Amino acid sequence: MRLILPILLMILPFFATAQIDSKSKSFSIPATEVPKETPDVKPILPKPDTKTNNNLGVNIPKPLIDMEFDKKEISMFPEEEFGNPGELYMDKINKSLDDIRGTKEERELRNGSTTDQYFGDFKSTSKKVNVVYRDHGYTDGDLIQVKVNDDIIHPRVYLTGRFKGFTLELKPGFNKIDFLALNQGESGPNTAEFKVIDDQGVVVTHNRWNLATGVKATVIVVKE
Repeated sequence: MRLILPILLMILPFFATAQIDSKSKSFSIPATEVPKETPDVKPILPKPDTKTNNNLGVNIPKPLIDMEFDKKEISMFPEEEFGNPGELYMDKINKSLDDIRGTKEERELRNGSTTDQYFGDFKSTSKKVNVVYRDHGYTDGDLIQVKVNDDIIHPRVYLTGRFKGFTLELKPGFNKIDFLALNQGESGPNTAEFKVIDDQGVVVTHNRWNLATGVKATVIVVKE
């Protein structure tokens, strides 16, 4: 007994310390997951269409069958007037060009006459006349050739803004004077003003021309 008592006295403090340490230790409480708040309204999703006609799940419209189409070609042009639509198209173009070109007189003023011009015949009792001419438009290099009774009097005359010419001895009967346009200058057509004046200073005739290249203007003086 004497031995046991000392041993117990030695062990008892150890157990008391162990109990105190065990009481001072902390412990953790496992957390519980709180459910999230969800809205009361659920999104409306399109319902999948189970009726598909391919493996991709995409609806493909079925082709229409047994449809009759009019095989007659559609035309914007009346067939009763033109069998070929090109004829109507060309007709409209020609009409537009006619509007642009204007009348024959307007075209001749712009481009020059393409037919020979005859200014008439005039009687005179004079022995001679003066034939003069000039460029009545813009001086742009118009050239003419002058003939009398088909004989070349002046082969090449440059027209300026001032009158120039020659004296013609009249023969009994017809004295034909031709003015031939050799070019149309820079702006065209060949434009000129001419006068025929007798030896008394009286103007026998006076006129103007607008000629294309190679076209002539003619006047006749008849000596009585």
